[in-house]
Amino acid sequence: MTTELQNTLILAAVVVVLAILVWPRVANSRMWRASITPLASIIGSGFLVLGPILDVSFGDLAPLAMLGLCAAAWGFGSAIRYNIRDIAHRSDRGAGIERAERVASASLSFAYFISVAYYLNLFGSFGVSLTQVDDAFHARLVTSGVLVLILFVGCTRGFSALERLEQISVGLKLAIIAGLLVGLATYFAEQYSQDALVFDPPAERGSHAFMLLAGLIVTVQGFETSRYLGHAYDAETRIRSMRWAQLIASAVYLIYICLLTYSVEPGGLVLDETAIIDLMQVVAPILPVLLVIAALSAQFSAAVADTSGSGGLLSEISGGRVSERTAYTVLVGVGLILTWTSNVFEIISYASRAFAAYYALQAGIAARSASQQNLRFRALVFALFCILGAAIAVFGLPVE
Repeated sequence: MTTELQNTLILAAVVVVLAILVWPRVANSRMWRASITPLASIIGSGFLVLGPILDVSFGDLAPLAMLGLCAAAWGFGSAIRYNIRDIAHRSDRGAGIERAERVASASLSFAYFISVAYYLNLFGSFGVSLTQVDDAFHARLVTSGVLVLILFVGCTRGFSALERLEQISVGLKLAIIAGLLVGLATYFAEQYSQDALVFDPPAERGSHAFMLLAGLIVTVQGFETSRYLGHAYDAETRIRSMRWAQLIASAVYLIYICLLTYSVEPGGLVLDETAIIDLMQVVAPILPVLLVIAALSAQFSAAVADTSGSGGLLSEISGGRVSERTAYTVLVGVGLILTWTSNVFEIISYASRAFAAYYALQAGIAARSASQQNLRFRALVFALFCILGAAIAVFGLPVE
């Protein structure tokens, strides 16, 4: 297949998917609108960094590692879905569970602090990736500037104007991911026809492989957003939409990792946050530009959403004693410290551990609630996921 034809197919896929997503029958579907928030959160930053990390670290076992991440996310999602239904159907869950819910909300707010730094550090890295100043210093300058911009807008004007960008960026990101999958599929077919598929042995094994995966849980995070959409959707809609979002995201991730792992040879790839650009240059010349566009729009809108969510949560938890503006200021301060003291992979690990702590608390709440209702098997499963979440929070490692 010629490069021109491959580029045409990729652009056609982007246009077709974008047209479908803005088609009123789809865009106005209540279930789709409920699903798009968790789906966009799951298939976001992780899509940019997971492929190269799993390919280099796990070789031909990368799809199995991806399946493990998806299975862990599904288990944590099941606990949160149980809690959504439990809140809707039980008016008195007990003082202990209510206290645990407040602690979980506080931990989620803290996790958002780190995730905003994660999103915007990726924004900075991709922002300079195709320029003459492609280095860590200038990437951090870009990240710092955007953090200060978000603080200024949040404290002076609010995020209502910026939040409209999320609707645009979600459709654009999903359309570009569709184009990426088409490009990888055509490249995979060519490699297969030439008997040139890649089967590299895994570089990571045993407990270190588990700890590395534990440090990547944030890359499949985002499904928990359905838990906090009660103002817009009833419990059953949120449960179904979260389930659909996780199933679609898992299918997309597994297809992506399989196509990438077995068709693209990482060779001497330098494993950094923009490594996907180097890999995709081999697949099709147009993909790096599309990925940068997707990265910039997606990371900025995700950072705005998490900044707003964190501020609202802290204000609610504190009973208004901590204002949203104060929360934004602390968040940006934490983001600046992380930006200038840690690399992106370290921030990913910190965010994974913070979200894992939240998931452990949610699984523990679900286990306690199921036990109160004599649902012993469910209580046992949720308790095991509580232990898994705690283990991830303690043992998660950054990519080296």
